[in-house]
Amino acid sequence: MTATGDYVVLMTTLGTPEAAASLSRTLVEDRLVACAQRVPIESVYRWEGAVVEEAETLLLLKTPRDRAAEAMAAIGARHPYEVPEILQLPVADGWPAYLRWMDEQTTT
Repeated sequence: MTATGDYVVLMTTLGTPEAAASLSRTLVEDRLVACAQRVPIESVYRWEGAVVEEAETLLLLKTPRDRAAEAMAAIGARHPYEVPEILQLPVADGWPAYLRWMDEQTTT
């Protein structure tokens, strides 16, 4: 049951649940990601010299590694933030049936 580095989780945050819903739906519809999870969070960060605290929505986006660059480009092109958080995390292992399902959902 090993992914051998063939899958990744992409992470990004958006300022509203509506923006997160729109972006995640587009990425799934375009088959760039197999699954998107939207999680309400509270973020604390420094921006333009001030410490900011605000509600955001975290997107966890699962996709095969060979779709990641295109998915990241699509996120960046549609993201409303000036400097969006777009991170790629490797998947060390995964349930084989789920990994096969991810492949099926991202094949055009």
